[in-house]
This record gives sequence, C-alpha cells and structure tokens, in this order.
Amino acid sequence: MADAPLVVENLSFQYRTRPEVAIKDISFELHQGEMLLIAGSSGCGKTTLARCINGLIPRSYRGKREGSIRLNGKEIADMPLADVAQVVGTLLQDPERQIVASNVFSEIAFGPENLGLPRDEIIRRIDQVLKRLKIEYLRDRETFNLSGGEKQKVALAGLLVMQPSILLLDEPLASLDPASAHEALEIFRGLADEGTTIILIEHRVEDAISARPDRLMYMEDGQVRYLGGIEKLPPEIDHHKVKLPASWVVERIRALGERMDYVPPAKLKTDSDPLVVFNHVNFGYNEEKQVLYDINFQINRGDLIAVLGPNGAGKSTLVKHAIGLLKPTAGQVLVEGKDTRKMSVAQVARVLGYVFQSPTHMLFAPTVKEELAFGPQNLEFPKAAIDKSVRESVETVNLNGLEEYPPLGLSFGQQKRTTIAAVLAMQSKIMVLDEPTAGQDYANYTRFMDAMCGATERKKSLLAENFAATMFITHDIDLAVTYANRVLIVSAGRLVADGRPEDVLKDFDLLERCRVRPSSLLRLNLEMFSQTGSFMPAEKLAQYLP
Repeated sequence: MADAPLVVENLSFQYRTRPEVAIKDISFELHQGEMLLIAGSSGCGKTTLARCINGLIPRSYRGKREGSIRLNGKEIADMPLADVAQVVGTLLQDPERQIVASNVFSEIAFGPENLGLPRDEIIRRIDQVLKRLKIEYLRDRETFNLSGGEKQKVALAGLLVMQPSILLLDEPLASLDPASAHEALEIFRGLADEGTTIILIEHRVEDAISARPDRLMYMEDGQVRYLGGIEKLPPEIDHHKVKLPASWVVERIRALGERMDYVPPAKLKTDSDPLVVFNHVNFGYNEEKQVLYDINFQINRGDLIAVLGPNGAGKSTLVKHAIGLLKPTAGQVLVEGKDTRKMSVAQVARVLGYVFQSPTHMLFAPTVKEELAFGPQNLEFPKAAIDKSVRESVETVNLNGLEEYPPLGLSFGQQKRTTIAAVLAMQSKIMVLDEPTAGQDYANYTRFMDAMCGATERKKSLLAENFAATMFITHDIDLAVTYANRVLIVSAGRLVADGRPEDVLKDFDLLERCRVRPSSLLRLNLEMFSQTGSFMPAEKLAQYLP
C-alpha cells in the first residue's frame, strides 16, 4: 500500500523567540484527493502548522521541533526545501509577500521557469491556469496596479501552474470578493476530486464549507480540539471564535440560553455640514486606464458606511481620493469644505485616518509601541496624550503583551490589528478601513468593530468616541449587515447603490450583478425584518425566534 501523501505524528514546536509552545502533540494524516479545512482563532497555531508542513520550519523559523512530518513516506526535515516545494505548493495570506515579478505573465511563469520546463510547456500551463481561474484579462497587466483580490488570484495562478500534489492554502479567500471566493472554492473542490490533496486554512468557515471539505480540524491554544466531519456544528467549536453559518449559531445560542446586548447602528443623519464631499469625481491612472466615473456622495456625521463591490471595481481607489493620496482627473473631493488638491496628505490625515488593505504598506517601526506612537508624535500630541492613545488602542484591538514585538515579525492578522491601532491612536475624525477583517478571526474583528461602531451596550472605547464617522471597504457582507447604517456598492468604477442596508441588500439581482453573494445571516435578517425592524447578528436574532 502506498504511503499517504502527508503524515503528521506527535508534532510540537516552540519558536526560539517565544516562551510558549506554538503547537503541541498534533497527529493526523491526509490521503490523496482529501480536503482538510483547518479553523481556529488567531494565534491558535494554524500558521505554525502550515510552516511545518511546507518546510519553512525549521529552515526559516528557528525553534524546538518534536515529532515527525512525512511527505509520501519521506521525513520532511531530511528533504531539500526545493524538493518540498515541488510537492507542497503554498499560498500565503498576504499576496504582497508572494508576488515577485512586474507583470502577471512573468509572475505565473516564475516557478516553471525555475524548474527548467520547456517554453512551450510553460505557455501551455499558463494559458490553462488563466482560463481555469477566469483571469485571462489580467495576462498582460502590471502586478503593481492590481487590486488586492486580483493579486490573490495571480498568486494562486502561480501556485497552480506548478502542479503540486499537495496544496497548502493559508487564508486564500481573505482578499477575494464573495463571488470570486465561491469560484475559488469550486476550483479547490475540483482539484481535490482530480486527486490533489488540499489543506485549506480559513477564517471564513461558512464560505469554506461550501467546498464540501472531507474533514474539519479545529484548533485552540496550539492543540487540535476537533478532527472529523462537518455535517453539523461540533460541540468542541466555540462559536464566539469562528464565524459560522447563522443557523448553526442560532441553534447553539438557543441551546445554551445565551443572551446578547446589542444596539443597532445609529440612524443616518444629514442635518449637519458634510465631512467629505465627492463632486462628479473621475479618475484614471492614465488615458487608457479609467477607474472612476462621475462619483457623487457625501460622508456625514454618524455615518457607518460599508463599501461593497467586486475585486478591481475601484473601491480602494475611491477611498484613496478621500484621504488625498490620489487627486481626481475631473471633479473635486472636499474634506471639511477644502479641496484635497490644495491639502497635503498630513492635513487630510487630521480628518481621515486610513488603514491600508495590506499591512506591510504601513508598518516600519522597530516595535508595536513605537509604531502606534509615530502618528500622534507627528501630529504633535502631548506625551501624556500619546501614552494614553497607545494604551487604549492596544486594548481596543487586543494587542496586549505584544507592545515590544517587531510589527513585521507578527502574524498577518496581528499586523492588520497593529495598523488599525496605529490609526486609532491618531484620533482622526473619520476612520477608513480597507478590508478590516482580512486575516482576522471572528472574535478579534468583532471586538474592534464593536468598539468603533458601538454595536453593544458595553462602554465604547474612548478612542472610538472621537470618530464622527466610520467607513470600511469589505467583502464580508455580514459586516455590513451587523455594523453599517449605510451601504455603498461600487461596480466597474461607478457608484451603483447608496442607501440603508435593509434597502440596498434586499436587491439580490443587484448583488449578483456586483458579485456580492447573500450570506445566511443576510437571508435570516431579511426573513425576520418585520419582527426586528433592523439588521442584527445571529446571536441577537436567536432571541426573536420562538
């Protein structure tokens, strides 16, 4: 009988720079064509396990490793990393870390070229994978100008073109719009059915289970708490830590008799002067690349705005106009009545604080504490105010104990929370977040979104009380359902919808055209709206059901 593609036995690992054990006594095996979904909160050990499987531990990450990992019967520690990479193909959480070439074709060709494959074979494989991922239109594009979701698709193409027998996918859906995520999951399922062994590490469990994984591994505190089927919610899984289908959460809440304090997002206010005005804004990076077309809207005090739309629609480009990083080619953007063409980025930053989609675009300081203090220092806050802002921002996004760690040495999710904390500490009037939940577990993003949007009766953070408005770009429609009082939908560079969530999100035809897939939570909220009068999380909806 042939050896299983992957066998893990009694695996433990402790990083040299950390006092605690990262993973402890993990054992499992995967067979050809099997798909394993790995879930768990940030810091539970998922990424460490992935680094062990793809050989980065103990080569790139030093520490104490015990136990064994065998690929097709061979101990991974005894294999050259180049040989491991030909068996295990890894897709990283942040595509910025994986893309090395300046254009898409060269990026996808990079791996096969390094294997010395004939040019005709390389071109055949590239054409095949572009077609499979439906991204032929990206073939000749520059990687620098791609959206975050498009970069994720290109990174996946560069992985699939290598034809590894094991796919290790670390948060592959993080930057993808809902329709693209669904298409990616169908591709993963098809690859598994064709014999590829797949390890899918994902926070978006509700989406991931649509790929019909053969088994689910749930991890907490570096250990496996559950390993088995996923026909229903296993009792070992904490619904506070992992985002699950709304019906599962409602069933669990009702069984436990839990209650949730919840305050719906504030009502829209338009009775004061707008904070930001987009007036017939057009923008193109060059004459051939028009991105925004005649954008008109305002940001008012009290707005909690979710911006939805497909990858490459122009969402990030639109927001970068609000913060002054980009200037319109036609029309104007006004921030507190001033044209951004006449304002420096620093002047705009006093009004709008922006969290980039990729945390590596923001982080540079030696420690988390210094990273968070940098903005307030440049805005000339008093030292006592800086210390207070740093302390409260650390608390708000759950970075306690990491203040002296180097930001670029943290996990992707921790880096993302560091960038959010850095903007929180600046106390701008408007918080603008680009994909705030990317790489975040449900517990962490619920914590900081509650603090900023006031979605519970618990006391809001003092930092959040400074914000006059919050705007977040997201592919997570449930974020809009739970926290927004206003939804914008951007598609093909145009603003195609602007209104209350209950008005915009009930138009399923519009959502489908804009590649926004309705979630189980949205459907349940629409069914119960006549009783509730507002959208709310599943934990609260459970209290309305008989």
